[in-house]
Amino acid sequence: MVHLNTIKTRPWLTAASLTAIVALSGLTGMALTSHTATAQINAQSAMPSGFADLVEAVSPAVVSIKVDGEQEVRRFGNGPNFQFDFPDLPEDHPFREFFDQFGQQFGDPRGEQGPRTRQFQASGSGFVISADGYVVTNNHVVANADTVTVTFDNGEEMPATLIGSDERTDLALLKIDGASDLPYVEFSETEVRVGDWVVAVGNPFGLGGTVTAGIVSARGRDINPSSYGDFIQVDAAINRGNSGGPAFNVEGEVVGVNTAIFSPNGGNVGIAFAIPANTVQQVITDLMDDGMVTRGFLGVNLQGVNQSLAESLGLSEAMGALVTVPTPGSPAEQAGIQSGDVIIAVNGEPIEDPVDLSRTISRIDPGTEVDITVWRDNQEMDFTIALATLDVAALEERQEATPPAVPAEPVPTDVGLALTPNPNGDGVLVEEVEPESIAAAANFRPGDVILEANKTELSSQDDFEAAAASVQQSGRANILLKVERDGAVRFVGLPLS
Repeated sequence: MVHLNTIKTRPWLTAASLTAIVALSGLTGMALTSHTATAQINAQSAMPSGFADLVEAVSPAVVSIKVDGEQEVRRFGNGPNFQFDFPDLPEDHPFREFFDQFGQQFGDPRGEQGPRTRQFQASGSGFVISADGYVVTNNHVVANADTVTVTFDNGEEMPATLIGSDERTDLALLKIDGASDLPYVEFSETEVRVGDWVVAVGNPFGLGGTVTAGIVSARGRDINPSSYGDFIQVDAAINRGNSGGPAFNVEGEVVGVNTAIFSPNGGNVGIAFAIPANTVQQVITDLMDDGMVTRGFLGVNLQGVNQSLAESLGLSEAMGALVTVPTPGSPAEQAGIQSGDVIIAVNGEPIEDPVDLSRTISRIDPGTEVDITVWRDNQEMDFTIALATLDVAALEERQEATPPAVPAEPVPTDVGLALTPNPNGDGVLVEEVEPESIAAAANFRPGDVILEANKTELSSQDDFEAAAASVQQSGRANILLKVERDGAVRFVGLPLS
C-alpha cells in the first residue's frame, strides 16, 4: 500500500454570498425559489480570486524532466484533418498509431538496409509523490531514455532512474537517486466533476515552471483503444512539454496527469486530456512494488449495447458488454461464455459498457475468481471464472483477414440487403445494399458476412427470411444479427420495418 503525503494548501478563497452574486447581476428583485438552478449553487463554488497561494504551495514538487537517449528513426504521414497528439511523443511509440493510423513509414532515404537510430533529447514534466524521491510522469516522456534528469522549480538538477512504466496507460515511475526530505504532493481521493477548476503546472516547450488554469470539460473520454478510456477532458492550456505534469484541484491535490491534446497543428486549442488520479494511483502502486503492472485477463472481444441491440436481446435497457467472440483458450471460453452473451455484472456490480468491463477486470489480480453475470436467452446466468494474466503483446497481435469473394446473382430482401451464400465459409454474404434502405441506415456494406440471425446460423437467403419472420411473429421490431467485417465480429440490432 503506497502512502502518498502532500504539500496541502489551506482554503484561502472567500466566495461572495449568493445575495451578492444576485445583486451584481442586477437581479435583486428576482425571487429565487428552491426550484431554480441558481438557488442550488453553493456560494463556495464561485470563481476564485486567484491561484497564487496554490501555485506557491505545489510548485516545489513539480519538476521538469530532460531525457537523453537513442531511438530508431521512423516517419509517419499526417493527414489534413484535426488529430489527437501526444506532446513529446517519440515517433516509434505505439500510441502514435492512434492519431497517425493512416500514416506511412518511409524507408531510409540513403538506401541503407535495416532501421536507423539517432541520438535524441526530449523534455516533459512530472511531480514528486514521496519525500524519498518517487516521481510520476508519462511513459512516452521517458521511453528509450538512457539518462533522465529532473529539474526543480528552484533550478536544482538531480539524476533519476526509471523504476517501471506501463505503455497501456502511458504512465511511468522514476526515482531520484539518493533523495530525502523532498517536497511532494498527494493525489485527490475525490473524483473531479465537470465544471470543477483545475490548475496545470508543467514545462511546456522547455520553458520551465508554467501555470495554466481552466475547468473540467468532460469525464470518461475514450480517446485511445489501447487505454482504459477514462480520460478527464480539461480546457487548461496544455502544450508540448506539459506531458506527465499534474493537474491540481483548488485544494492543491493532484486530480490527473496531463497526457494528450486534441489539435490541428500540435498547439493548444483548449482540449486536453488527463489520466485520472485513481487510475494513476493503481498503476504507480504496482510499479513501486516490482516495476511492472500485472492485470487480470478474462478473454472476450466486446462491443457496446445500443437501444436496438437491447431490444433484440430482450434487455430492458441498453447496458452491459456484448461478447462478439470469446478468445480461444481464454478463461471466458473455458468457463462457457459464448458469442452473443451480454456481461451485465462483475461480482454483483453492474457493468455499463465494454470500457467499464475492461477497467473492472484490469484492476483484479490474475488468479482471482470473479463472479460474472451474463444475459443469455432472456435470462441471467452466473459464472465463476479464475482470471488469467493479461499478455499485452499477444493481445495486440493482428490477424490478417481474407476478404470474401463476391458471388453473382444477389437475392434482395425486404430490409435492403442483397444476400448470397458465403463461398468462403459460414453465413451469407452481403453483395449489395440498397440506398436509403433500412440496412443502409444501419451501416451495412457489401462484403459483410451475416453469420447468424436471431441466434440462428445462416447458410442461405431462406434462412435469413425465416429468422426475420420468426422475430416479427414474436412481436419484436428488431432482429439480432451477428455480422463479420474484415475479420472482426459485431452484433447489430436491425429494424424489420
